[in-house]
Amino acid sequence: MKNNPIIPYILIMAFGIGLIFFMSLEGAGNEKEIAESHGEEGATEEGATASEGASGEELVSTCMGCHGGDLTGGMGPKIAGLDAEHIVDVLTNGIEGTPMTPGLKTGAEAEAIAEYISSLK
Repeated sequence: MKNNPIIPYILIMAFGIGLIFFMSLEGAGNEKEIAESHGEEGATEEGATASEGASGEELVSTCMGCHGGDLTGGMGPKIAGLDAEHIVDVLTNGIEGTPMTPGLKTGAEAEAIAEYISSLK
């Protein structure tokens, strides 16, 4: 090992790959437990819907990627403070030529998001 400086790096790489392999086996073995623990928390991630009890504040996370974390603009325009009717219209009917395609959200989801966004200043 003293003569070849690459040996320690190869050993570290092999150890890391082995660790990843065994950790993935552990995760696969506990798949049901992991799924149950996430279900108990009532997490409302991007897949959550208004019918599942998610609020507009939770559902608006899908908008933040383009419109910024505070919805004051990013790649997309500022939407904070827009009127709720316009927001519902855009979420259900879309805007041609933009990523805002028709049917992005259901009626209940669009209403919840619009109510939250229109309350922002």
